Amino acid sequence: MTNLIAIILGLLLILAAAVDVMFYGTEHLIFLGKKLFELIEWIAFWR
Repeated sequence: MTNLIAIILGLLLILAAAVDVMFYGTEHLIFLGKKLFELIEWIAFWR
């Protein structure tokens, strides 16, 4: 992955999070953050 593609993907993720917060509030991001933490722990267990 080139630096340009990484920057574009990062900006798209930040933009998507900002739009989600503007329209729906922060509840979705909190839920996704908790699920991401659980996924990281689960993957670390199988490592």
